[in-house]
Amino acid sequence: MTRKKILGSHVKRLLSGVSDHGRRHLKEVETDLVQTNLLLEEAIEKLTGSFMAIHQVVGERQDAIDRLLAGEAPSSEDSARLAGMSGEIGQHVNSAITSMQFQDMTSQLLDRTLRRVSGLGEFLATLSEHGAGIAPDSCSEEIVERLGKISMALAIQSLELRSMLRKSVEQRHLESGDVELF
Repeated sequence: MTRKKILGSHVKRLLSGVSDHGRRHLKEVETDLVQTNLLLEEAIEKLTGSFMAIHQVVGERQDAIDRLLAGEAPSSEDSARLAGMSGEIGQHVNSAITSMQFQDMTSQLLDRTLRRVSGLGEFLATLSEHGAGIAPDSCSEEIVERLGKISMALAIQSLELRSMLRKSVEQRHLESGDVELF
C-alpha cells in the first residue's frame, strides 16, 4: 500500500468510528427520552385517575354528611358506605403516591441521558485535542501514528462510557404497594 492509501485508510477508519460512536449514543439518548416521555404520560394518567377517584369518594362522603346534618337518619347503605370510604380514599391516595414515584425512574433516565451526552462531548473533545497536534506539514508516518493514538484513546473512552452506563432503569414493586427503584 502506498503512504497515501495508508493515510486515507486510517482517516476513513477514524471518521467511521467517530460517526458510529456518535450515532449509537444519540440513538440511546433518543430511546431514553422517548421512555421518559412515556413514563411521564403514564404517571400523569394514573395521577389524574387517582385524584378523580378521590374527588368522587369525597363528594359521596360529603353528600352523606350533608344528609346527616340535615337531620336525616342514615340508611344502612349510607352507614356501610361511610365506613368503607376511608379505606377507599386511602387506596386512591396510595395509588397517587405510587404514581408519583415515576420521578425516580425519570431521574435515572435523565441522568443516564446526560452522561451519554457528556461522554459524547468528551469523546469529541479528545478527538479535537489529539487532532490539534497534527501539523499541516506532518509526514504521512507521523499522521498515521497520531491517528492510531487517537483511535486507541477514543476506543478506551468509548469502552469506559459503555461500562459506566446501565442498560435499563429498573422498578421493583414491593408487597406493600410501595415502589423501590435501584
